[in-house]
Amino acid sequence: MILESILAFLHLSAIFALIVFSTSEAALCRSEWMNARIVERLVRVDRIYWIALIAIVLTGLARVVWGIKGAGWYWTNWLLHLKITATLVVIALSLRPTLRFRRWQGALQSGGTLPAEAEVTQVRKMVMVNTHIVPLIPLAAVFLARGFGGR
Repeated sequence: MILESILAFLHLSAIFALIVFSTSEAALCRSEWMNARIVERLVRVDRIYWIALIAIVLTGLARVVWGIKGAGWYWTNWLLHLKITATLVVIALSLRPTLRFRRWQGALQSGGTLPAEAEVTQVRKMVMVNTHIVPLIPLAAVFLARGFGGR
């Protein structure tokens, strides 16, 4: 029971961290605010975002393997597969903004160039789409934890 509680706490903490840092990226990624400090901050925030995303995956797997319900119960539940799919979509959608932030940082360090307004707007839209998908994962988790979707 203690292990289950600790794993749930760590998993939820990682989800909350992901939401905080995803929202921070969306707030910072605005063309009217873009400057050298914002580019550097976006890269740092994005690193923490990825740490949270990796923590979500690892703690989620730990809950499946060592959780009270057991791996057999989880793997037969379609809601777990929905969560995994949504998480993979979030990971895939997160790659492009990450690469752009790093490219912006490289351009800034090599020549002092800031990204174009259109590119910042495009990246912000990608971050916003991702930010709106993330809450669906804990929604599925709530139903999963209460036994929905099982056979």
